Amino acid sequence: MKKTFTKLRVRYAETDQMGVVYYGNYAQYLEQGRTEWLRSLGLSYKFMEDNHVILPVVNLNVDYKYPAKYDDVIRITTTLKKIPSVKIEFYYEIHNQENKLLVSANTTLVFLNSITRKLIKAPDYLLEKLKDI
Repeated sequence: MKKTFTKLRVRYAETDQMGVVYYGNYAQYLEQGRTEWLRSLGLSYKFMEDNHVILPVVNLNVDYKYPAKYDDVIRITTTLKKIPSVKIEFYYEIHNQENKLLVSANTTLVFLNSITRKLIKAPDYLLEKLKDI
């Protein structure tokens, strides 16, 4: 399935008193990975929201293996697990600059109409971009 790579440098503000990335910040890293994954298709969250589609996270699973530290350069690999329906599922791996696996994770998001707040199917414009993958 469609895979993207996003590189980030860990900022001081993202670390805790022990000098490692605070566990809650990994959810934001995953969001950045998803955003770049969508952008690689020529789409954006803003475009989807402008077309009344929102994507709330309904499931997040993170397996922490090793900590990222201040000033590390991390690489977020974001992979679509399968063609979306009313939900879209991603698998992630986060590695440091030495290619050490720090985190593996999964998220599930659902497609909602932003006006009615009801579940909808994946938009055709997204499915069209994915059909050749």
